[in-house]
Order: sequence, then structure tokens, then C-alpha cells
Amino acid sequence: QVRLVESGGGLVQAGGSLRLSCAASGNIFSINRMGWYRQAPGKQRELVAVITTDGRINCPDSVKGRFTISRDNAANTVYLQMNSLKPEDTAVYYCVAVLAYSEYNYWGLGTQVTVSS
Repeated sequence: QVRLVESGGGLVQAGGSLRLSCAASGNIFSINRMGWYRQAPGKQRELVAVITTDGRINCPDSVKGRFTISRDNAANTVYLQMNSLKPEDTAVYYCVAVLAYSEYNYWGLGTQVTVSS
């Protein structure tokens, strides 16, 4: 079992910044990738960014240059620094931990990010 606790969401004006954190506990040694997805009202959950234990990153073009994902393996924590936020970034952001071999996904409860125009 892996438990994920997210923090750092909130309300910000367009152009502002937020930093999300996600701390993992439990069977952390089985985790290969950690990262973030988001889901806006009426839309499917979509990838924001994921990072492997050795630092490889995958993220869509929509966030490149604005969002930065990082990972502190010693603290079992992944961060998402979000800059130049846009109203279309408004969503619930979910932390995910993906296990090696099984590829099983653990999800956090989500944190709301709201960007006002």
C-alpha cells in the first residue's frame, strides 16, 4: 500500500504561481514513477507531468516551459512548480505513484487549483 498526501492548491490570478507537493508513505520502495494528473469539470483526467526515480520526465506541450516537476527521493516527495498559470489550468490536481513491474497506480485525494482571469 502507498499513501499519498497532496498540498499546495488554492486560488491564484492568471499569471501567478503555485507549488504543489505530494508526500508518499508506505511501500515506497516499489514506486517507479510519481507525478501529477489533473481533471477539469466535464473533462477527462489528463497527464500534467511524471518523473521517474532516476529523473526522467514526461509532460505534455501544454505545460512545458511553465510547469516544473521535481522529486526528492529521500523525502519521498514530488513537487510541481506551476508558473504563468492560465484559467484553463483550473482543475483538481491528483498525485499519482506508479509501482514498478505491476504498473499499479495509487492516487491521492486531489487538490483544487483555481486560476482566475
